[in-house]
Amino acid sequence: MTAGARTPAERPAAVVVGGGLAGITAALRLAEADHRVTLLETRPRLGGLAFSFRRGDLTVDNGQHVFLRCCTAYRGLIDRLGAGRMVDLQPRLDVPVLSVTADGRRTFGRLRRAGLPVPLHLAASLAGYPHLGPADRLRVVRAALALKALDLADPALDELSFGEWLRRNGQTPATVAALWDLVGVATLNATAEQTSLALAAMVFKTGLLSDPGASDIGMANVPLGAIHHDAALAELERAGVQVRLRTRAVELKSAERHAVRLEGGELLTADTVVLAGAQDAAAALLPPGAIPGEHRLAELGTAPILNVHVVYDRTLLKQPFFAALDSPVQWVFDRTPHSGLAVPGAQYLALSQSAVQAEIDLPVAELRERYLPELARLIPGAREARVLDFFVTRERTATFDPAPGTAALRPAAPTGVPGLLLAGSWTATGWPATMESAVRSGHAAADAALAGTGRRLPVDRGDGRWPR
Repeated sequence: MTAGARTPAERPAAVVVGGGLAGITAALRLAEADHRVTLLETRPRLGGLAFSFRRGDLTVDNGQHVFLRCCTAYRGLIDRLGAGRMVDLQPRLDVPVLSVTADGRRTFGRLRRAGLPVPLHLAASLAGYPHLGPADRLRVVRAALALKALDLADPALDELSFGEWLRRNGQTPATVAALWDLVGVATLNATAEQTSLALAAMVFKTGLLSDPGASDIGMANVPLGAIHHDAALAELERAGVQVRLRTRAVELKSAERHAVRLEGGELLTADTVVLAGAQDAAAALLPPGAIPGEHRLAELGTAPILNVHVVYDRTLLKQPFFAALDSPVQWVFDRTPHSGLAVPGAQYLALSQSAVQAEIDLPVAELRERYLPELARLIPGAREARVLDFFVTRERTATFDPAPGTAALRPAAPTGVPGLLLAGSWTATGWPATMESAVRSGHAAADAALAGTGRRLPVDRGDGRWPR
């Protein structure tokens, strides 16, 4: 042992409850700061709500998870896991947007950026965007400039809905559908009417109005499990973290040290505990009085995401993804390349459907009747193609509900109990419930745990610096 090094018994102990992106991040940070870290996860794999599973020969991601170039914390985690080659990032934002009228007339446009300063980087794309007329395009420009002028630190923004703000700033149902909800529903998991202006302004200001490259889209080019479980587990073990899967924490008691009781009765003691699971799981373990107004945590609602998976007997889609307007279909992704689909010439498409409270519990047969005809209307050749497989994945509590007033319900990482921290995309990161928010929350918990110890300074998450 080198001079000055601490023995295992001298190193502080930490327990991280939850093996999603927040828990992975917090565990790595604490291990790097010379803690003895145990990571507990109830499921048989890491990754939280961004995971993969097998369906016969098919490798299925539970949903389509994307990130943007401005998601610097998530991108930093990807690099930390040595998974940089497992993701692709657009050199420049390019989103195909399709609408088909009842009589079959197809309108195809693109939202893309140029290599110009903000806001000129989107000017040419907006000027030729066929889903809006000239007057509505001008309305969008005026609203974007008004949005850019908002102060994200103003607490009053959280009391107003984004939909109401859009109306006050001259937006029509056409502009909301063709632009604001096209982007907002996918990132916020709620329509403009259901969303806090504070969260919507954060998304649009950061993603579209802060830096020309901020909104470039990134996606995994391998199954999510290869990154969020395989690569994460290997890196955690290299860092000395003890990862215990299929292990549930059922009780937490805090005195001079923390005691975490597991489902089988085993007791783990720790100097630091990070509750990094879902909001209801964290609330169940929190000691009384641990956070201000703790009863309000139950008021932080949830919102679902539905994913519809279809395997066709032939290739129908020539591009990686597209967004649809005037259709129950929202976003369609080609998942064939990394799915292991073994049928020659076949194609696996996945529909990502956000803010679908009315559909999340519909039977598969009803969802099939709803979505297959729509795909046949949107995609040439789908009507003649044979469906080899159709199934759905449902995340009923995929995100927190981003309604007005949400900010006051999201707790910060530190609690009133020394050494007890919270992490998760539902905590007060300022971001919506995304992979970026989850990773940021893990950093915030580690920052708070390590504050004043001198073991590790807060990490640089690269905010505001993106390559052109």
